[in-house]
Amino acid sequence: MIRYQLKILVVPLLIAFVSIHCSNDFLEVPPSNAVYSSDLETMEGVENLLIGTYSLLTGRAGGFFAGSDNWLWGSVLGGDANRGTESGDPAAKNIQRFEILPSDQDVLNKYRTLYEGVARANSTIKIITNLKDDVSLGDKIRMEAEAKFLRAHFYFDLKKNFNNTPYVDEEWDEITPVPNNLNLWGFIEEDLQFAFENLPEKQIAVGRANKYAAAAYLAKTLLYQKEFEEAKELFDIIIQNGTTSDGTPYQLLGQYADIFRSIYDNHPESVFAVQAAVNTGTPLNSNFSFVLNFPNGQDAPGVCCGFFQPSFDLVNSFRTDANGLPLLDASYNQGSNLMKSDMGVESSESFTTDQGSIDPRLDHSVGRRGLPYLDWGLHPGKRWIRNQAYGGPYSPKKFVYYNEGIGVENESTGWGAAGLTAVNYCIIRYADVLLMAAETEIELGNLEQGRDYINQVRQRAKESQLMEADANYHIDLYDAFEDQEEARKAVRFERKLELSGEGHRFYDLVRWGIAAETLNTYLQHEDQYLTDPFAGVTFEKGKHEFLPIPQQEIDLLGAEVLIQNPGY
Repeated sequence: MIRYQLKILVVPLLIAFVSIHCSNDFLEVPPSNAVYSSDLETMEGVENLLIGTYSLLTGRAGGFFAGSDNWLWGSVLGGDANRGTESGDPAAKNIQRFEILPSDQDVLNKYRTLYEGVARANSTIKIITNLKDDVSLGDKIRMEAEAKFLRAHFYFDLKKNFNNTPYVDEEWDEITPVPNNLNLWGFIEEDLQFAFENLPEKQIAVGRANKYAAAAYLAKTLLYQKEFEEAKELFDIIIQNGTTSDGTPYQLLGQYADIFRSIYDNHPESVFAVQAAVNTGTPLNSNFSFVLNFPNGQDAPGVCCGFFQPSFDLVNSFRTDANGLPLLDASYNQGSNLMKSDMGVESSESFTTDQGSIDPRLDHSVGRRGLPYLDWGLHPGKRWIRNQAYGGPYSPKKFVYYNEGIGVENESTGWGAAGLTAVNYCIIRYADVLLMAAETEIELGNLEQGRDYINQVRQRAKESQLMEADANYHIDLYDAFEDQEEARKAVRFERKLELSGEGHRFYDLVRWGIAAETLNTYLQHEDQYLTDPFAGVTFEKGKHEFLPIPQQEIDLLGAEVLIQNPGY
């Protein structure tokens, strides 16, 4: 099932606008796979252009690290997880060590994939202006709003990864070099405002962006710019009236683990998601982004490849105090709060000996040796870890399919089929909205309202089915905040716990202005327990907040047009 309604275009949508004006036009054979603009100037043509644009959300055209989930750029660089695998594997090794070069192919792939998304959105908008008269004005506006929403997404991803990059819209002549000397925020806001004002509340297919998805993305854009008053207005609208694209009111899904299972895709918590489906006749409709990020072993789900191993710091962060609250003073990485049974990475003992209290979301998010791993039985430890001394002892758990779902929740045939799943990735989900709204309220001094939003998220965790297990799960709600600084720490830490491994952490640290301090502490901590992935690594303030502009792009346009980011 394809949740965008129309079939995703399998072949990259490279549109050839062909004009035949010669008297010997019967001799002019159009190139294979060319698409005439006249063929696209119909309702069906534009809908297919839109689906081609949606398909770029997966990032598959750019390889393993180009998707909207940003698991490498947002989570690994943010300290949620170690890249994993082993020392001799060069894939993304320099990236997690903050030794990124402008010539890095993975950086170029990310950059060009996002601009391919921009190009598809621009082509769609341009074609809409030439639609035939039998297409209603309402449909034209709705499709333009959808295309602008998607364009805003791709530019938002460019902004948070590369800072300012060239802005091109549907009016660009595709010849004139465009510099990166303009701030992208204004263009992103303009597109999202148009989408918010013109998208319907209910869409023609559940996977499409609606009015409230646009509102959430616009509010997020304002939050990133610290425009708290304007962001609050939108968050209030979303929380009071927001619905999914099929008209279901937004709400937190009952069980945390269900967010990441394909049978619950497009649930009431899904604000906007990358759609995925399997066994549709092509693996291109599956979720490709996490194909490397499974336990490594022939009897393990996904079979391959041992990437994305949760960090020691992340696991320790789920420690709670006697009141069931997180340790906001960072003492979770100290003394008796350390999960010491997990620290000896060469130990073959199970991870069930720790007696301290923990937030149950830990075991919904991280595979720990000796404890249940979804419905696959007990995590066996080193047999599922590719190189324990290098990557650590933990396995990712979110976005992993269930044993009972083999062949239904993942592809049946083809390379990497076991790791090609039907699970959606939520670019924005309602818990994220609540925590962004909480942050906004706290920055405006409304601590009680912020606390209420945080506690709504914690209440769901408190009702986890794991709480009934014979384990040391202990979580409770905040009674009050002493001051704004404590409230600020609470909401920031809650984002770390609730959204771990979902591609948010690095960008949060950067926008809060605490990336260097937080990540250098993290890198030093991890280096104590691993052989070499973080040895000598330092996050350089003023440089590593953004990726370098790819050198290939600078060589094409010229250094006087495309200015490299500081430090590179």
